[in-house]
Amino acid sequence: MRPFVSHDSRFDARTIGHALLEKLFTGCRWAEGPAYFAAGRYLVWSDIPNDRLMRFDETDGSVSVFRQPSNNANGNTTDRQGRLVTCEHLTRRVTRTEHDGTITVLADRFEGKRLNSPNDVVVKSDGSIWFTDPTYGIDSDYEGIAAPSEIGRSNVYRLDPDSGALTAVITDRVQPNGLAFSPDEKTLYVVDTGASHQRDLPVTITAYAVGGDGRTLGASSTFATCPEGFFDGFRCDIHGNIWTSAGRDVFCYAPDGTHIGTIAIGEIVANVCFGGPRRNRLYICGQTSLYAIYLNTRGAV
Repeated sequence: MRPFVSHDSRFDARTIGHALLEKLFTGCRWAEGPAYFAAGRYLVWSDIPNDRLMRFDETDGSVSVFRQPSNNANGNTTDRQGRLVTCEHLTRRVTRTEHDGTITVLADRFEGKRLNSPNDVVVKSDGSIWFTDPTYGIDSDYEGIAAPSEIGRSNVYRLDPDSGALTAVITDRVQPNGLAFSPDEKTLYVVDTGASHQRDLPVTITAYAVGGDGRTLGASSTFATCPEGFFDGFRCDIHGNIWTSAGRDVFCYAPDGTHIGTIAIGEIVANVCFGGPRRNRLYICGQTSLYAIYLNTRGAV
């Protein structure tokens, strides 16, 4: 089956008609948080309920356990020094894995109260770390430990790279989830999956204007609404297109918010990231499996 479904010629320009959707691994309970390490040509991703981080070696196709237990790790990314930054549900913190394998806690409290369960994370060019903090890891014992929220709301935070100060930059979302910056970093996109807790709430991607100081956010607008299922994790390419999980598919949105194409996966999709030596391979975390497909575009740095 051809995986690409085009709705716009702009999508055709970013896909390779004969490219195959490859299933690289299966056997996860909830695959999430892919992060690519260019120096080693490998991908790390989370299998949250199985409490492990997995590793796919791009050079030989092998899969191994990167770390177990993982503290029910969810979102992952790499920082500007090539270190792994991880959101942990069980410990309700954001950590960094140093080059020697030791783990540094970057954030676990806001204003003296424990975070909910950090979910997804990105690193800006200035080294600041931005992450979402919904309640999914404390809603049950499946992906963490059930507990009440100490903060009482779900925020998006910015961690300052110099002072370590943690600032709530978004406080008006119900369950902020995936997030990513546009290639020029003038816009921060944030998914709200609050429909998991408020049934009639639309699942959206909201666009926030980044202030001139690069630290604060200004006006916001709804960028896209998911027609069925949920958005979750997503990434931007160098042209400003958004490649996002959307129910059982991956949707591609042009910078103007037009849904220009779809990659049919066939199971719930949680997250994506770009990898490969040319950053033109889209890695896709389905619920049980890791997939990949080559595109005619590159992931934004």
